[in-house]
Formats: sequence, structure tokens, C-alpha cells
Amino acid sequence: MSASTPPSSLTDDYTRRIAEDLVANRGEQERVRDELTRLRAELSQLEESEHVLVKMQQVLGADGASAAKHGKETTAVPKARRTAGEADTDRSSRGAEPSAAPGSGSTATAGRNAGEPTWRELTVQYLAGADGPRSAAEVSAALAEAHPHRQVQLTVVRSALEQGVAQARLERSKQGRSVFYSPAPAAAASFQETAAESP
Repeated sequence: MSASTPPSSLTDDYTRRIAEDLVANRGEQERVRDELTRLRAELSQLEESEHVLVKMQQVLGADGASAAKHGKETTAVPKARRTAGEADTDRSSRGAEPSAAPGSGSTATAGRNAGEPTWRELTVQYLAGADGPRSAAEVSAALAEAHPHRQVQLTVVRSALEQGVAQARLERSKQGRSVFYSPAPAAAASFQETAAESP
């Protein structure tokens, strides 16, 4: 039987099977990559939400021992996954937070003098005038350039952005693993009216 099968026919059969297996393998790789990307984006969102929730818990004056206990339980894993640069940013922002107005505990007012707008106000104002959604890093860089006399920290800006989302003044959207912010329709309309009234 094997003697009657031409060698070229066997080669064609193996070539076809290998090609089919290769297509199936690549399709499975693509599926796994998509799932990995989705899980990374979900993890990133959860880490950001956790950071905001911890800050809000501190702002609301939760019991110190309870807050510390919950903080240690919820932040142990994400902190281990952060890069060295993010860890340095976190440490520097924690060192700067006590400079906020006494008793306020809010990152929205951190590092500002009396009469100056809060970080939340600055982020909402900047995004209302922007021509599209911006990431926290882009907002932070723009505010640092516009307000060189104030110490701009990414974690503080991200907190302010999340507070804007919580107050329905901003909207959050995801593109792949990245999170972008834009003004809520009402906030954008209010900014345009204010801009039109300005001399």
C-alpha cells in the first residue's frame, strides 16, 4: 500500500497538515494575546480605582487603624507589580500630601496657595479646552507646563481626574490598556459659555 503511494502525494499531505496546524497555532496565540491585553487593562483599571478609593477613604476621615488595615490588605499586590518609577512617584506624592490645607486631607488642594484653583478644577478646565481625550500623564505634563510654580505630581492629578469622574464633571474611557479622560458634556458646555463671555 505504501509502495503504491507516490512520495510527492505524502509530502503534499504533510505540507497541508503543517500549514493547517500553523494557522490554528497562530489563531490561538492571537486569542491568548487578546485575553492577556484585556486582563492587563482590567488590572490597571482596578489598581487606579483602588488608589482613588483609598484616597477617598482618607478624605472621609475613616478610622485610622481600620484604614491602615484595609490599605495594607488591598495595596500589597498592586504595589509589588508597579515599576520602580511609579513607586518613586508614589513615595514623592505621599511626602507632599501633608502640605495640603490642614484638616482637608484632599489631594485636590495639595500644593496650592489660598485663592488658587484646586487640581480638580485645573484638570476639568484643561480637558474642557482640549481637542480630545487625554491620559493622566498628558494632563499632568500640560499642567506642569501651565503652572510651573506648583509642584505637579501624577498621582495627585490622577486622583483629581477620578474625583472629577465621580462628580460627573469628567468621563473616563479606555483604549486598549490606556485610560483617557474627557469633559462630561455639561462641563464642556459650561466651559465654552465661560470662554465666550470672557473679554
